[in-house]
Amino acid sequence: MNYKPFLVGATVVMYILAAFLLVSANQKLNTAATTNTVSFSGEGKVVMKPDIALIDLSILTEATTSKAAQDENSKKSKSLTDFLKKQGIEDKDIKTTGYNIYPQYYYPPYPTVDTRGPRITGYQVNQMIQVKVRDLEKVNTVLDGVVSAGVNQVNNMQLTIDEPEKLRDEAREKAIKDAKTKADALEDQLDIDLGKIVNFIENGGGYPVPMMYAKEVDGRGGVGGGGGPSVPVGENEVVVNVTITYQIK
Repeated sequence: MNYKPFLVGATVVMYILAAFLLVSANQKLNTAATTNTVSFSGEGKVVMKPDIALIDLSILTEATTSKAAQDENSKKSKSLTDFLKKQGIEDKDIKTTGYNIYPQYYYPPYPTVDTRGPRITGYQVNQMIQVKVRDLEKVNTVLDGVVSAGVNQVNNMQLTIDEPEKLRDEAREKAIKDAKTKADALEDQLDIDLGKIVNFIENGGGYPVPMMYAKEVDGRGGVGGGGGPSVPVGENEVVVNVTITYQIK
């Protein structure tokens, strides 16, 4: 009698049974690791005054030709850069964030005998520049002087932190310490033993919110109002919340 088919079948059944037992045991271990747990929340807060100002500027120039408009824009841009360097601002803190050339059109009134239709009468160049001011005591001087240097618009200003990740790291460290302190206290109060950390969650926020500043621009292209603007510095706050889950021994 040929027993080979029976042996093959028995071997297959044994493999299936072993795999089932392995999966079942692993599931029980995972269930035990996740059900016998306790979680603790912690909060870390760091408050710091802003250490930089980010100022967004625009230079607008118009001329009958694109080249003439760009040449005039370049002169104003150089004048602005020279002024900023005199204020101690380095090249790395002056960057062009946008540069656009727009044709200017003439549209004949309707009805009209002019059959040529719309036509280009000139060009406008708009150069957007962001300036990082590291010495906040010079912010008023910079805001007051950029217009004379060729700027048409002061779009906005942000008072913020130059390296926010360092503040976030400090706030996270405080939050973890807060959660661990709560864990130690509960361990004594309930007379339990906490094992290893099985989960860690951190909130998605925690970066300082920049304070915005905007300055009106009058019809002549200058900053409206007399005298230098008043820019209170205030403080930026970074808050990090964490949740630490421990396994109970």
